[in-house]
Amino acid sequence: MTKRLLIVAHAPSPNTERLRDAIAAGVAAAESDDVEVLVRSPFEAGPDDVMAANAVILFTTENLGYMSGALKDFFDRTYYQVLEEKQGLAYLLIIRAGHDGTGTRRGVETIITGLRWKAVQDPLICRGDWDEAFVGQCEELCMLMAAGLDAGIF
Repeated sequence: MTKRLLIVAHAPSPNTERLRDAIAAGVAAAESDDVEVLVRSPFEAGPDDVMAANAVILFTTENLGYMSGALKDFFDRTYYQVLEEKQGLAYLLIIRAGHDGTGTRRGVETIITGLRWKAVQDPLICRGDWDEAFVGQCEELCMLMAAGLDAGIF
């Protein structure tokens, strides 16, 4: 049975586009014929995408110590439509933070707590100045996420 992995990624700059692409490449590297991937910006993604998903990867920048307005918009448009039926949905959070990412993490996790989604692991926070290692970290983590989904771990 095919499983759908939804990637909701806010990528407003060349470096964040590289991270979004690394997230998708990591999922592809899992080489699963049973995991279908859908990559959407937060403005494109909607409740139907979440309803069809078996797991979600959320990628946001840190904006003024909070999640991006784009990701907040995604939650505003989807929250009540998916609240009851998608409890327990597996998710992974990745943050590109120029500072420490604490407020961003807290903001997203507050919403996720209300949705009753389940983190597959602690968020990956790519902190500080740009580091090429961020690309590999995103790719590796998302490969594991896709492999776990494929194996039925979540």
